[in-house]
Amino acid sequence: MQSLLYYAILYPIIYIFPAYVANGAPVIFGGGKPLDMGKTISRMPIFGKHKTIRGTLSGLLSGFIIAYIESLALPYMLYVGIALSFGTMFGDLFGSFIKRRMGIKEGSKTLLLDQYPFLIFALVFALPFGHQPAWYGILFLFVLTGAMHAFTNYAAHKIKLKKVPW
Repeated sequence: MQSLLYYAILYPIIYIFPAYVANGAPVIFGGGKPLDMGKTISRMPIFGKHKTIRGTLSGLLSGFIIAYIESLALPYMLYVGIALSFGTMFGDLFGSFIKRRMGIKEGSKTLLLDQYPFLIFALVFALPFGHQPAWYGILFLFVLTGAMHAFTNYAAHKIKLKKVPW
């Protein structure tokens, strides 16, 4: 029972933690100049004004710091965590890019594109470095991410870090 708890819940959380931190940091530290510098494709923003240089860099740096801390106990997590952080930021930008192409305005609630691109890309970017959770641990991460997304965004809205609760 103890090993199932570890492999299904605890290890997946340890593994994905750099990605979670990288994904949340821009809400706290973001702002400033848009990453796309206001450029457009077919008169639509590339990412939008909410995806900023400072937010992207703070997400990467925060994820790298967590990767370093985890690597003190699990040395492979340095490279895995860095890959997870890059994947997180790329996935978040990819989701925004797709939403802009679909004509969805910034801040609009979009099922699946708000919650999962960062997780999918983080997992894919880290794949070459090994040490992934078992399939049931990854399934747990998808469930956890959906729940965490709802909870953390609501909390960030309540403490005035976000304008909308999603």
